[in-house]
Amino acid sequence: MKRKRKIRSRLLLLAAVLCGQGLLLPALAQQSLEEGLQLPGLGGVINSVPWTIVVLLTLLTFIPALLVSMTPFIRILIIFHFLRQALATQSTPTNQTLVGLALFLTYFVMQPVGATMHQVAVIPLQNGTVNALQAVELASVPLREFMLQYTREKDLALFVELSQQPRPQNPDDLPTRVVIPAYILSELKTGFQIGVILFLPFLVIDIVVASITTSVGMFQLPPVVISTPLKILMFVLVDGWNLVVGSMMRSFY
Repeated sequence: MKRKRKIRSRLLLLAAVLCGQGLLLPALAQQSLEEGLQLPGLGGVINSVPWTIVVLLTLLTFIPALLVSMTPFIRILIIFHFLRQALATQSTPTNQTLVGLALFLTYFVMQPVGATMHQVAVIPLQNGTVNALQAVELASVPLREFMLQYTREKDLALFVELSQQPRPQNPDDLPTRVVIPAYILSELKTGFQIGVILFLPFLVIDIVVASITTSVGMFQLPPVVISTPLKILMFVLVDGWNLVVGSMMRSFY
């Protein structure tokens, strides 16, 4: 039973940290109280397995949205989308391929953050030195630091103003409901900026090919038929995937 409680606590911690101390924390608090409630005269701990299952299933439904909103996944996927549109390859690479690559690149970037969260929160929770709620608070610190590192002050100021809260003295005073949407806006802008830069050289090829085909009177042949193979050839010759992924990952370091 003790081992099962530890596994359950770790699952709850992982899901709650991904939630960023959002609306699901009351459910986590209730579960933590039930697991740690000592009744006088009884030597055991009250456990509520049905409630644990309900909480876990609820948290699991939010994991895809949390993965998108609190990690570099959104920036990476936007850049890949712009790259595919610039190459005019329609559905090549496929969405599954791009999403899979984006997931592994997200894991590559977030692995140090996850290791820190495990060190400061999961290990103390396993040792019994902190409870579930304290572990969530400890684990959220590295995640907030990561998001704040790539969040623009302008976006933070916008949501502080919308929340009608006083100006914080330091980043630690910012609530999570301000940090997360501000981080998403910053990642969207960064992704679009990099995407536009990727688009420019391929746009030049499209303009040159369109000008040449128009000047020689090839009106029946769409310029994209000629420009697409040229863009793919140029992209392969310069080892485009290596350059794109390398430049994108360096933006996080």
